[in-house]
Amino acid sequence: MYSKTTLVLKYIHYLLFAANGKGHGVHPPFVYDFIQHVLNTKDKPACFAEIESIRKDLLKDDQTITIEDFGAGSRIFSSMERKVSGIARTSLKPAKYSRLLYNIVSYYQPKIIVELGTSLGITTSYLAKANPAGSVITMEGSNAIAAIAKNNFDKITLKNIEIIPGNFNDTLPEVVRKNSTIEFAFIDGNHSKKPTLEYFHTLLPHITNNSILIFDDIHWSKDMEEAWTEIQANTEVRLSIDLFFVGIVFFKKELISKSDFIIRY
Repeated sequence: MYSKTTLVLKYIHYLLFAANGKGHGVHPPFVYDFIQHVLNTKDKPACFAEIESIRKDLLKDDQTITIEDFGAGSRIFSSMERKVSGIARTSLKPAKYSRLLYNIVSYYQPKIIVELGTSLGITTSYLAKANPAGSVITMEGSNAIAAIAKNNFDKITLKNIEIIPGNFNDTLPEVVRKNSTIEFAFIDGNHSKKPTLEYFHTLLPHITNNSILIFDDIHWSKDMEEAWTEIQANTEVRLSIDLFFVGIVFFKKELISKSDFIIRY
């Protein structure tokens, strides 16, 4: 993983060279529409405050749990004994990006939504609220964390979530076997090149023309940047959007010219 200093320098470079996030100068209609109706929407549904209230409670939760970590590890923790508040502080996606996921699902309305990396259930809750008629299948490596996430779903009466604990190498193949098409997937699990590419290639036979895949922390390390570059280069990918902290790929065949955008967000 990159040091904090390296990440800051990379982020400054991103801000300097990314296309502006207002849509000016972005010509493809699909990308312009994405910027206007997803990135720049000002909507703030009541569920945002409801979910963020749970985040606040998690940040104050001092119970200690024992977790299994199948991912690339943590910048902060070396022990498998962790306080819930510490996990919430370091592992949860900021509200800005949780709301981005909500906006994407709300606008495009995918019916089958897959998440690799439930954590404490905040982003999962946003995904589930964005399309109550959809089905959210979320996978979490740690049983203890999955149990806390399930409790959070119950607090706000989310009924359209199936949480699957266990190693993604075991659980993802079973999920795609049961779901012939995957319309949306958020990959926020093992932040390493090899497993990230394996998840991508496991999902690829099940994508549709309208599928959307989102990869978290694409600039987290040289390893992850290499994975992102390889994903962008895949012939099935017609459009990629780099928002620095997340990368988004689309598969629409009507996008005749393959394009890669870096957009300020």
